[in-house]
Amino acid sequence: MDLQTIKEYDKKYFMNTYGNRTDVVFTHGEGMFLYSTEGKKYMDLLAGIAVSALGHNHPKLTGAIIEQAKKYIHSSSLYYIDKQALLAKKIVENSCADKVFFSNSGAEANEGAIKLARVYHQKKGNIRKFEIITLEKSFHGRTLATIAATGQEKYHKHYDPLTPTFKSIPMNDVEAFKKMIDENTCALMIEPIQGESGVNPVSKEYVKQIRKICDENDIILMFDEVQCGMGRTGKLFAYEHLEVEPDIFTLAKALGGGFPIGALCAKEKFSAFEPGDHGSTFGGNPLACAAGLAVFDAFLEENLVSRGNAVGEYLIRKLTKLKNSSAVISEVRGMGLMIGIEFNQDIAKKIKSMLFDAGFLVGSVHENIIRLLPPLIISEQDADQFIKAFALILEGIGS
Repeated sequence: MDLQTIKEYDKKYFMNTYGNRTDVVFTHGEGMFLYSTEGKKYMDLLAGIAVSALGHNHPKLTGAIIEQAKKYIHSSSLYYIDKQALLAKKIVENSCADKVFFSNSGAEANEGAIKLARVYHQKKGNIRKFEIITLEKSFHGRTLATIAATGQEKYHKHYDPLTPTFKSIPMNDVEAFKKMIDENTCALMIEPIQGESGVNPVSKEYVKQIRKICDENDIILMFDEVQCGMGRTGKLFAYEHLEVEPDIFTLAKALGGGFPIGALCAKEKFSAFEPGDHGSTFGGNPLACAAGLAVFDAFLEENLVSRGNAVGEYLIRKLTKLKNSSAVISEVRGMGLMIGIEFNQDIAKKIKSMLFDAGFLVGSVHENIIRLLPPLIISEQDADQFIKAFALILEGIGS
């Protein structure tokens, strides 16, 4: 089917929640590249928004999905599921968590975290502890509860009244957190590195201080690692950079390498769910968990987390060098392969479009930030190709 026909069907039959999309339909992918119906090749530096950590058509992931699909796809959680138990074990063995619950998405994982935090306090008899504090510019999902938790007003539009008992404070402001705390404060939920607002990291000192305040006030510290987890920042989990462990954290996106899966992870003390408190029809199904296990295996066998970190550092050095000679780049920031390039002009969408025309897929945030979230399999040679094209574009717009 050609691009124009697909666009016509999309306009006629699909709810328009994404506006005018980029003019391309992909037919297949291989490694770092996606191929279009028009026969053009694109280097994928967005990875489906931090999802395709192994790139496209990785033999281990594709093979695991095919093998499991041939056996059976679904049975329900009325029965034990071997892959579910094995993936939970894998996450616990490699993290600070003691217990795991699987969902189908990051939003569902965050919903589960919100429920778990409230259940924990309720079962301790703290019935007034129900408010969740989040950070301004955060993003936690598209459900009614998680958009209320999201600290960006643009996501709240048309959904008033929002789910109550969520409050937002500025990032890296300890005093603002102290002032917001009261007898109703249940938990603080933060992203170690905010992705959707332009790759904004919390400071290590801030997290150390809020960890202490949470402990002193019986407040649960929750990390949303849906985007920044699973090797994205150069360590398996972003909290490892901060020298602080969360009580509860969530995963999704790269966990399945492209297959939908989310995970709610908690320390034993905070694992307060009992039979009937929570559930999911599809969460933790055999196919999704087979994908998750394949991702972990590939990470280990190919040393992808440290390799990705090394290329991320290389890419940031190259971008910083470009910044120093550019009149339009104001900041390059990030960690591992989670990188934001901020401009001092509203040219991000224009540059994204020019990069697309040159065969590179990147993201843009607001009007002035380009976001890079490439697969962890990226090489220095891939990075060099992008830098060369990006530099030419900057020259062309008068860098």
